[in-house]
Amino acid sequence: MTGPIRRMRRRKLVRQPFPEPWEVILERQVPFYKHLCGRHRRRFLELLKIFVQEKYFIGAGGMQITDEVRVVISACAVRLVRSLGLSYYDRLTEIIVYPFTFTHGDQDVGLLGEAQDWGTVVLSWPAVIEGLSHPQSGHHAVAIHEFAHVLDRTDGVFDGTPRLKARSDYRPWALVMSRHFLNLRNRARVESIVLRPYATVNEAEFFAVATEAFFNTPQEMKRLIPDLYTELQKFYRLDPAAEASIECDASDTTLS
Repeated sequence: MTGPIRRMRRRKLVRQPFPEPWEVILERQVPFYKHLCGRHRRRFLELLKIFVQEKYFIGAGGMQITDEVRVVISACAVRLVRSLGLSYYDRLTEIIVYPFTFTHGDQDVGLLGEAQDWGTVVLSWPAVIEGLSHPQSGHHAVAIHEFAHVLDRTDGVFDGTPRLKARSDYRPWALVMSRHFLNLRNRARVESIVLRPYATVNEAEFFAVATEAFFNTPQEMKRLIPDLYTELQKFYRLDPAAEASIECDASDTTLS
């Protein structure tokens, strides 16, 4: 939810022209942008302007925070909530960006991203770019993955179930998610084609990996696991499988 001061500030931001250099960044670095047309693009740009201004971007390990970093990461975040609204990111305050993989304390394993319980997302910038550059390759789509965890946390816990629209939505969600989670753990062929093995770690990781596939390989998910696609479509209120077949031309670009 947003208070009156935040709503007033957001209305002011929306009225401001969209910076033309940001449009260039989107066209060059964000492949899914070309599939957003008309009102869908206008809505995306409005939310992106707000997200960039409201969240703190912090460079770590020598990382320089540029407009490119802000706009690309914000685009990945806004992609998920284009129909849900920015209230799903109210607890998210800062995004820490590294120029390489990062570790915690004495850990030896490099991390690509992390969503922390207290409202921080940590990302490896090269991993963000890699996930955007090869959306259908099976690579870890790190930005989608971590922002999906933020959405998951909206009900108070990382459990694979974000805040759903209605109480009646929870039962079908649980049935579909648990069935495919267990199928994947049992190495079922269909789930293994669509979802990365990391989804078997727990229910929270299943939701995040499923979200990656929903946005990056939606037509494959819709064809092979239609009930999972339907549940995610109901939650996100988007149909990326349909959008994937659309490519906007220059006349569809509306700077607002």
